[in-house]
Amino acid sequence: MILFCRTCGNVLKVVEAGYSGLQFACNTCPYVFKISRKISNRTYPKLKELDDVLGGAAAWENVDSTAERCPKCCHPRAYFMQIQTRSADEPMTIFYKCCNSSCGHNWRE
Repeated sequence: MILFCRTCGNVLKVVEAGYSGLQFACNTCPYVFKISRKISNRTYPKLKELDDVLGGAAAWENVDSTAERCPKCCHPRAYFMQIQTRSADEPMTIFYKCCNSSCGHNWRE
């Protein structure tokens, strides 16, 4: 909640009023608005759902496998796909997924 000065229109700031608590005060003129009670209100914004940039589970259905060791379970093979994630003059990013169905660890190179 933002309050504005009735005299000059500037934004009021919360300052301590000594023994009487807090008050809104203007920095440019002597206007003061005493705070009689505390009002608090919280609203949490609804976050939008994130899209899977790799295409989700369907992207891994028809990919090839290679001899790449999984860093999590040490399985000797992994599925891979290459995606251009940066500008065209830089190399493609290689994404891996462990072939071990119980692991399924994803990593990139």
